[in-house]
Amino acid sequence: MAAKWIETLTGSLEQKKQYKQYKARIEALPEPYRGSAKALDRYFMYAGGITDGETMVKMLEDFADLWERAAIDGTPVSEIVGDDPVAFAEEFTQAYGGKQWIDKERARLNTAIDEAKKEQS
Repeated sequence: MAAKWIETLTGSLEQKKQYKQYKARIEALPEPYRGSAKALDRYFMYAGGITDGETMVKMLEDFADLWERAAIDGTPVSEIVGDDPVAFAEEFTQAYGGKQWIDKERARLNTAIDEAKKEQS
């Protein structure tokens, strides 16, 4: 009972555990994979905007899988991210299509404009 109440306030404890495991996996990567993955992770947190915890955890697990596999195979970083790391990061996050924080603001903007139009009619 208490765990459910705590999760209501803080979010899924299981997702927090999975996130910590993800961070440990990234930290365990050899360079230059670790540095590249950490840079992309930072970009995801600022620009990805996914608010659905389940989607975010799945995306990050897949991301860690990608870098671990690349490190094992010796795949050059440039072959993973291509010529445009920003495009890679944005395409990667878009592939998971979860709810994003900006969705709420888009809905709020549309509602405000619709109300303004009604007032003018």
